[in-house]
Amino acid sequence: MSALPKPVAEPSATPPPQRGAAARLRRFVAGARLEWRRAPYTVRLSVSALLVFYLFAAASPIIAPYDPTQQYRNLPDCPPMRLHLAPPSQWSHGFFFAYPMTMTDAMARRFAEDRTRRTWVRLFHRGHLFTTDLPADPYFMLGSENLGRDLFSRIVYGARVSMCIGLVGVFISFSLGILVGAFSGLMGGMTDNLIMRWCEIEMSLPSFYFLLALAAVIPSGMSTVATFFMIVAIMAFISWAGFARVIRGMAAAVRSAPYVEAGRALGASRTRLLILHVIPTVLGFAAVNASLSIPGYILGESSLSLLGLGIQEPAASWGNLLSQAMDPQNIEHYPWVLIPGIFISLAVMAFNFLGDYLRDRLDPSNLN
Repeated sequence: MSALPKPVAEPSATPPPQRGAAARLRRFVAGARLEWRRAPYTVRLSVSALLVFYLFAAASPIIAPYDPTQQYRNLPDCPPMRLHLAPPSQWSHGFFFAYPMTMTDAMARRFAEDRTRRTWVRLFHRGHLFTTDLPADPYFMLGSENLGRDLFSRIVYGARVSMCIGLVGVFISFSLGILVGAFSGLMGGMTDNLIMRWCEIEMSLPSFYFLLALAAVIPSGMSTVATFFMIVAIMAFISWAGFARVIRGMAAAVRSAPYVEAGRALGASRTRLLILHVIPTVLGFAAVNASLSIPGYILGESSLSLLGLGIQEPAASWGNLLSQAMDPQNIEHYPWVLIPGIFISLAVMAFNFLGDYLRDRLDPSNLN
């Protein structure tokens, strides 16, 4: 009797999982692409807008065509200049040009284009994304403010403060709120009562007036960086208590959950229960509130700067750029002074859309 042939081993349908940093990076990139295709267009636009704003903050000296403190005293409150495409025969000078503005009425600050001259706008010139041949002949894409400084350059540099203050402040306040609230809810008893009473004392203080009182003690001679971190610390100190109280309620509800009781029965320490079981449960809520709280920090800094207690001149932030818009006559005659407010509104809406999407994606009931 002939021997039966040995069965041929079929190749595995799924290859063995790859290991290493390169493999983890590929899986992360693949997951990010999948999430990007799955996200609605509002989230894509929001992420794109936020990336542009943070690019402003990271590459301000390159993107801004001029120094934010450079003043053109002959061009105060100059309206935005129109950009023109040069004919192909003049592309040796540049692809784009604008007609310089000349003040025709000094009292009303009215300007007219000087068609006898051209201001050539060059790309990637003198270390900037775009700028003019001569710094003395500026191109104001979004107009100028009352001291003749380029508004677009100041908006780009102002993103350093306005976009970063929310991230740093939320990181401090929400890290403290999650840890304190989750610890209080897990411990219970006298520890829980003491922590929550302290949170209620902080929550009973009028936040805006308390913020003004704390900001008023900031020395006027401090640098912009020191003022920035002082404002962040003050706002984080005010806002962490309310978030900790909400996290405490969620953690107290999870404390008696079956998986927490099972971990406690198996001998898990309180630290392990807190890190592996309690905190992951509240991360979805924390991500949503973090994204919704970042605009609050931006608006808080704007309010302080408007009242002269935040970032001081000549430094730029989106808040102090709106100080000229406090006068209704300026809005009527120079409506471009409201452009920084448009950037604030776009940042607020972008964070709101992103927070709603993160809430749906991090909800345990939607993981499948």
